[in-house]
Order: sequence, then C-alpha cells, then structure tokens
Amino acid sequence: MDTRAAVERFLSSPSLSAATRRAYRVDVEELAAWLERRGAGIDDVDVRVLSEYAADLGRARPGGKLAPATIARKLAAVRALLRHALGPERVPDARLSPRRGRRLPVTPCTEEVDATLAALEGATPLALRNRALVELVYSCGLRAAEAVGLDLADVDFEQEHVHVRGKGGKERVVPLGEEAAHQVARYLRDARPQLARGANDALFLSARGGRLDTSTLRRLHPHPHQLRHAFATHLLEGGADLRTIQELMGHSSLSTTQVYSHVDARRLRKVYDRAHPRS
Repeated sequence: MDTRAAVERFLSSPSLSAATRRAYRVDVEELAAWLERRGAGIDDVDVRVLSEYAADLGRARPGGKLAPATIARKLAAVRALLRHALGPERVPDARLSPRRGRRLPVTPCTEEVDATLAALEGATPLALRNRALVELVYSCGLRAAEAVGLDLADVDFEQEHVHVRGKGGKERVVPLGEEAAHQVARYLRDARPQLARGANDALFLSARGGRLDTSTLRRLHPHPHQLRHAFATHLLEGGADLRTIQELMGHSSLSTTQVYSHVDARRLRKVYDRAHPRS
C-alpha cells in the first residue's frame, strides 16, 4: 500500500471535519516521512514500529522535547490513520504515549466573570450581541465552536433550554439560565434584526450578517474555554454532582470531568467539617 496515498485517502474521508482534517494532516504526514526515511510503508506498522516512532517523538528536538500532551495527540492521529488504512484489528493497542501530568484548569472566580460581562454592556447591536454571546458561553458551559454553531431554533425560551451540537456529532440539552435568556432575548429583539442580511438561521451574526466565527469570541475573551471551566467549577461549588456536570458539559468520560473536583477543595473541606464526627 502506498503510504502517501493512504494518508490522502484518510484526510479526504467525509467522516473528518475540516478542523480535524487540518489538525491531523501535519501529524500523519510526519509519520509518512518517518516511514519513508526507514524504507518502510504503512503496511509495515506494528507494535514494534509504532513503539520506535513514539520513542523518536519523545527524544529531544531543536526546541526541546515534545510535551507529553503533544506526543499523545500525534499518536492519536496516527492510530486514526491506521484504523482507516489497515482496519481496527491492525492498530496496536499498547500504551505508547508518556504519562501526562494533571493540569488544573485556570478558572476565573465569580467576581471576575461578573466584571468580564459588565465590561461588555452597551446599546449598539454589536454590543448587545457580544453580551448575549459571552453570557451564554458561561451560563451553558459552551465550547467556542458550539456557541457560534447555534441556530435560532436551538434556543427554546418556553422549555428554558439550549440544544447544543458538540464534538463528534454528539448532542446535548443544557438549561437556559434566567440571565442568559434575558440577554439573548434582548439581542434577538433589539440587535439581530439590524445585523441580518437575508435568510440565515445562525443565532449569532457578524457585522456583515453571516454566521459568527470563533475568532470574534476570542477577541471578546482571549480564553473563552476558561468560561467553560468557570461554568463547571461554579456548579460544583454550588453543590452539583460530577455526573450532572459531565452531562451538561458533554464529556464522554467522567474522568474528564473529575479534574474539577481538584479545583473545589474548599467545598470538600466544608462538607468534611460539617459531616465527619472528628472533623
């Protein structure tokens, strides 16, 4: 099997989104080049070859060693390529990526979130849109792409929920908070009609009337994912359980959500002091 042709067939697969295709391209082309230097092809990849490739990734580079998270990402792309080209049974299942240290998410406190939202207040159409957008990201724990991907029909004011399309085509329903509902309704009434140019189902529109992209959200808040972290942490501090937060955030695994339990040591201490007879 021609390795380069296998790479191109994989990258042109309709199962990959445009963003995933861009992210995978560099990683799978690096594998193809590595195999070519060794005089090998994709058919030759077994657990030994993949282990050697992982070891090469872990060796020093001109700018220093690759971070464990980067190596894990590259190997995930390679495994996806192998599954597509060779079939699942040919993909080595040995653990090859180095163990990653647990990084706690940077989470703004409620006062910081309040200040961020207050700074966005304004009466112009764009100001009303920006306020509604950031409020919805925080109130519903949305990823940036999920927020700008919302359509008008996804917000149900009567049922007080938002229908979200997440990673990998997964869908979930998130409650629509009172303040978020107020800001979105205000935007729909006083701002969106002035931004609209023809038929467009997108909830949030750009100044030109098209669907908003994530770069606009990042200009308003350089790290919008911190608002998603704040959503989870503040729910946990308020007494929500991890299973509920997992469902609201659209995490496939509870282990992903459990990182927030390390952030909320203060609440756990209060529960301990209140509940344990020898606290």
